[in-house]
Amino acid sequence: MSITAPASGALRHCLDLYRYRRRKTRVVRVGKVDVGGDNPIRVQSMTTTDTLDIEATIAQSIRMVEAGCEIVRITAPTVNDARALGKIKEGLLTRGVDAPLVADIHFAPQAAMEAAEHVEKVRINPGNFVDNKRFAVKEYTDAEYAAELERIEAAFTPLVEKLKRLGRALRIGTNHGSLSDRIMNRYGDSPLGMVESALEYVRIAEKLGYRDIILSMKASNPKVMIAAYRLLAARMDAAGMDYPFHLGVTEAGDGEDGRVKSAIGIGSLLEDGLGDTIRVSLTEPPEVEVPVCYALASRFQPVARAEREASEVPGAPAAGQEPPRYCRDLFDYERRKTEAFKIGPFFIGGPQLVRVILRAPKDATAESLLALLESQLKKSQEPEIIEWSVDDVGGLDRLRSVREALAKETSRLAFLVRFDSGEALVRQGIDLADAAAWRAAAHPTERRKLAGLCAARSIPLAGEATTVGELLEWDQAASEAGVPALLSLRVKDTGAAIRSYRLLSARLAERGSKAAILLRAARQDDGDSQTLQSSVLAGGLLCDGLGDAIKVRSSSSPERTLELTYNILQAAGVRITKTEFVSCPSCGRTLFDLQETTERIKSKTGHLKGVKIAIMGCIVNGPGEMADADFGYVGGAPARINLYVGKECVQKGIPSDRADQALVDLIKAHGKWVEP
Repeated sequence: MSITAPASGALRHCLDLYRYRRRKTRVVRVGKVDVGGDNPIRVQSMTTTDTLDIEATIAQSIRMVEAGCEIVRITAPTVNDARALGKIKEGLLTRGVDAPLVADIHFAPQAAMEAAEHVEKVRINPGNFVDNKRFAVKEYTDAEYAAELERIEAAFTPLVEKLKRLGRALRIGTNHGSLSDRIMNRYGDSPLGMVESALEYVRIAEKLGYRDIILSMKASNPKVMIAAYRLLAARMDAAGMDYPFHLGVTEAGDGEDGRVKSAIGIGSLLEDGLGDTIRVSLTEPPEVEVPVCYALASRFQPVARAEREASEVPGAPAAGQEPPRYCRDLFDYERRKTEAFKIGPFFIGGPQLVRVILRAPKDATAESLLALLESQLKKSQEPEIIEWSVDDVGGLDRLRSVREALAKETSRLAFLVRFDSGEALVRQGIDLADAAAWRAAAHPTERRKLAGLCAARSIPLAGEATTVGELLEWDQAASEAGVPALLSLRVKDTGAAIRSYRLLSARLAERGSKAAILLRAARQDDGDSQTLQSSVLAGGLLCDGLGDAIKVRSSSSPERTLELTYNILQAAGVRITKTEFVSCPSCGRTLFDLQETTERIKSKTGHLKGVKIAIMGCIVNGPGEMADADFGYVGGAPARINLYVGKECVQKGIPSDRADQALVDLIKAHGKWVEP
C-alpha cells in the first residue's frame, strides 16, 4: 500500500514549458457556470458573514456578484448553517440573483449532506472531513492504512451518492495547514502529502462512478502551493485524470502583501496553463478580491489566450521535442547554482542574497540618492546596486560628480552603468562602473571589446538583450575574457519573459555556464498591473530557484519601487526584511474581526524583522499553519484567543482584551522582541 512519488523526470505538469498551452480538462457544471474545458477562467470569492445571519449573507453575496463574482462560497460549519443555505438561496433568487452557491465544509459530514440539498457545489477538506488533527505520531502498517481508507470510504460514500443523484459538483480542497495526522505520518508535511490527501478521495468518487470534481491545493507559502499543484497535475496526467483546478494562495494576508503572494502562486500556474477557476484570499471584504482575480485571469481568457498560444519564444525547442531542463526539480525547490562574484561591496550569485537593483531616476543627484539610502535603511529596503544610464558626455559628467560626492558610501552602494551610446563613451566612463553594460553592442566584436574592458578593470560584465541567443553570446564573451557575467532580458510581456528566462537557464546549463541572472520586470501601465505582473514574473521564477538579482522598472517613486521589490522577495521566501503575517481572509467561522485584529497586531509587531506571525480566525487551518509560523494568534472560542509557538498551543482561552499583550509577552519570552 505504500506509495511514493514517481521520479520527477517521469512527470510533466504542463503541455509545454516554453509555450503557453492551457491544460485540457473536463467540464464540470456548477449551476449555470461551466468550469474547465475551453470555458473562461471563472472568478469566485467567499462570504465573511455569519451564515445564520441570512439577510447579511444575502446582502454580501449580492455585493460580490455585482463586483463580478461568478461563484459564491459560504461556510457551513454545522447542520443548522447548512440548512440556512436554503433560505439564502431562496432570498437571492427572489432578488434576481442566480449565481451558483458553494457550501464550505470542515469536520461535519452531516452538514455536507444537508448542504447538498440547497447549493450547486459542496467543498470538502480531505484533511478534516473524517479525520481530526492532533499532531499524533504513528507508524501505520499497510494493513492499518488500508483500514483507514475503508473508514474514509464509508463516511464519504453517502455524500458522493447524494451529489451524484442531485447533479451537484464537488471540490476536494486540500489545505497545507490541515493535512490529517494519517497523511502527515506517511507522506510528511509536503506537496506529495497534499496531493495524496486529495487523490484518496478522488479514487473513492471514481469507484462510485462520480466525476463532477474540481480540485485545489492551497498553502500560504507560494513555493509549496506551486509545487503541490504541479505535482497534482503531473500525477493526474499519469493516471489519465482530467479534473479542473481551483487556484488560490490561502491566508495570503491583506494589502500589497496579499496581492503579491497571490500573484506569485496563481499567476505562475496560469502561465503554465493550469487553473480553471481562481480565488484571491485577502483579509479584506470579499468583493475587493474580485477585481484582483480578473486582473490575474485577463491574460488567459479566450480572446487573449488565442494570441498567447500563437506567440513563440525565439530559440525554444520545437513543439513535441523533449524540453531542456531549466531547473533541477519542478516539484521541489532548489536554487540554481551560480558562481559568486562582487559588484562593488556586494557579493552576488552562489549562496548570496538575491540582490536589489534600482534604476536611477533621470534627475537623480548625490543628495537624492543619499537621502533615499538613509530613509530605506530604516525599513531594511535599501537600494544596493544603482543602475545608471549614460547616453552622452553630459550623462557621464553627472555620473562622475555623483560618484565623487558619494565616495564615502562605497560600502553601501554599487553602480551598474549602462552605456547607451558608442565605444568612445564606454572607454571614457568604465572606470566609474562597478559593473558595465553596453546596450549598443550588437556585434560579437563589440561584445568582446566590452568584456576586455571589464577584465582590465576586474569588474563584471552585465549583458542584456531581447533574446536568449544574444545573451548566450554575451556569456561567451565574458567567458573568453575571464570575467563574471550578469545576464538579463528586456522582454515586456510577462509570459514571454518567464519562458525566455527558463530557456536562458536551460541553455546556460547545457553549455556548463554558471553565469548569474538578473530578473528584470518591465514597466507596466498602472500601479495594480505593475504589482501583479512584476510579482508573477520575478516571484514565480524565484520560486523555481532562478534569479540572483531583481530589478523592477516602474513609473512609481524609487521608494515605492523598492517597497514592491522587497515585498516580492519576501513573498517568494528568498529574502526576509520585515515581519511576515499569515492571515486568513475571514468567513462565517471566524471568531473575531480579522481585518481589525490584523491591523491592530501589525501596528504592535510590524517592526519585528524576520518574525512570522499567523493570525487565524478559527481552528480549521490554524494548527497546521502555526507549524509554518513562529507565533500564532487563533480564535479558540467567542471572545477567547489561543496562542501558539510553531504548531504547539501554549496558551488557551485568553480573553480578547488581553490577548494582544499576551502575544507580545510570548514573543519577548522567546527572545524575538525588539523595541520599536
